[in-house]
Amino acid sequence: MADAEAPKVDDLKEFPEFPGEKMSKAEFKRRMKALEKEKKQAEKEKAKAEKAAEQAAAKAAKGEEVKLDAEETLDPTQFYENRIKFVNDQKSAGGTPYPHKFHTNITIPEYVAQYSSLEPGVQKTEVTAALAGRIMSKRASGGKLLFYDVKADGQKVQLICDARNSSLTLEEFQKLHMSVRRGDIVGASGAPGTSKRGELSLFPSGFEILTPCLHMLPGHTGLKDQETRYRQRYLDLICTPHVRDVFIKRSNIIRYVRRYLDNMNFVEVETPMMNMIAGGATAKPFITHHNDLDMTLFMRIAPELYLKMLVVGGLDRVYEIGRQFRNEGIDMTHNPEFTTCEFYQAYADYNDLMDMTEKMISGMVMELCGSYQLTYHANGKDQEPITIDFTPPFRRISMLDGLKEAAGIEIPGGATNLMSEEANKYLLEQCEKLGVVCPPPTTTARLLDKLVGEFLEEQLTNPGFICDHPEIMSPLAKYHRSVPGLTERFELFINKHEVCNAYTELNDPQVQRERFADQMKGKAQGDDECMDIDEGFVKSLEYGLPPTGGWGMGIDRMTMLLSDSQNIKEVLLFPAMKPDETAK
Repeated sequence: MADAEAPKVDDLKEFPEFPGEKMSKAEFKRRMKALEKEKKQAEKEKAKAEKAAEQAAAKAAKGEEVKLDAEETLDPTQFYENRIKFVNDQKSAGGTPYPHKFHTNITIPEYVAQYSSLEPGVQKTEVTAALAGRIMSKRASGGKLLFYDVKADGQKVQLICDARNSSLTLEEFQKLHMSVRRGDIVGASGAPGTSKRGELSLFPSGFEILTPCLHMLPGHTGLKDQETRYRQRYLDLICTPHVRDVFIKRSNIIRYVRRYLDNMNFVEVETPMMNMIAGGATAKPFITHHNDLDMTLFMRIAPELYLKMLVVGGLDRVYEIGRQFRNEGIDMTHNPEFTTCEFYQAYADYNDLMDMTEKMISGMVMELCGSYQLTYHANGKDQEPITIDFTPPFRRISMLDGLKEAAGIEIPGGATNLMSEEANKYLLEQCEKLGVVCPPPTTTARLLDKLVGEFLEEQLTNPGFICDHPEIMSPLAKYHRSVPGLTERFELFINKHEVCNAYTELNDPQVQRERFADQMKGKAQGDDECMDIDEGFVKSLEYGLPPTGGWGMGIDRMTMLLSDSQNIKEVLLFPAMKPDETAK
């Protein structure tokens, strides 16, 4: 069947209602009908608004409370459409719904600090304060008096908007405040004071919407959906006051560590995020590609090797606070990208670093929490909290001695025999006997790590060091000066989780090359977390690394402890998430 014949060009004409556009009579009628429908809808909405205003005026005359934000009873889609229409109407009328600037002369925290001591019912009419913030609640008493709670920088102040104090006419005043919604960012200027009940307030003579909020905020109980909290952290920060406190504490932890190291004459540096070899730790890296160089690169898993090169170069005390990337699992305490602090100090060993760690961590807890003891909901907010005591000195457990004491594990031939098949077989048997699961590959290092996790880490609710790791587990640490087969290394555990890792650095280039070669054997067995040989780093050691101590701490886990957070996502502003299937 042939298609219906399209209108000929000669049949098209320009109508005065639509200048500059030619169309058929049928199209003209269709458009006129749509315009008429839009006009009737606009008239209907105008009549509805006028009726609401009349009702508000009637209630105001009786001194009754007026609900001027009735749109909040709409569903979120209707609310959004109405707000978009409000913005577009402002633009069409020549207004500026998003002004460029509002001149403030005081922040809300400064306002609270300066005027919170005022007596009830006082107004300082000789002072004009101009502040801005986001509206978190809106109330009215009649059509001429409105109350807003406005929040900024973690604090709030009440605005008491009285038509008698406004520079606007009553009609303009009511029209403006009927357009205000929860979530809008507003600016207000007027007299500082307090309400009759003594609540700190501002009595504005000037008031304007600076940025309209187009979406309906969650109710006054806050944002409860965990997925939404993590995916829309900005909304979480708006609606959940304590979330801001968590990230302020995180910032203060970083500030404390930086100040501590700066006071010890360390130099803060930055090292590359992309490397040709994934070195400095045993972890699976992310892989990327440099197009211009046509080169495969690895996102760094640790900054260690570069920092030690700087010590070789004469920067005797260096540190870096930054992101690391490890292509591993996501759980309550692991995120693919995380923040660490690493420092390296020439002429220090792991004993010095243990002392430094005790002083830094205990001092941090005392300064930020006000006590060496803090409560932590280790088993969830609905369970009883535990008390973690950071009073120094911290407990110290030598790894192999600790396993012998806790589980009766005694390596045949001792630490010097750990590279043997005999030791591997023994540890595998012990894991099976004790019910410790170690997924393949069952290398000696992995078996030891699982046993330590089961029998030693579980003992360390309060801060404690697990020390003297075998060489097979520590390819970058220096051999123990008195116990062959071990290294001078420690890990700090708090609440059974690793927080710090440190050791006397291996500075013999020949031994370092041998350790890298041993790591390659593990990689050949299928352990993709083992390190590759980094000849560039070994070459730097050949120029001479002084006796050095190296240290690293996870900022995220420390923040979890000090903010009583059980999930690492709570201390990351934008944690890694699976794709949102509902967004499709």
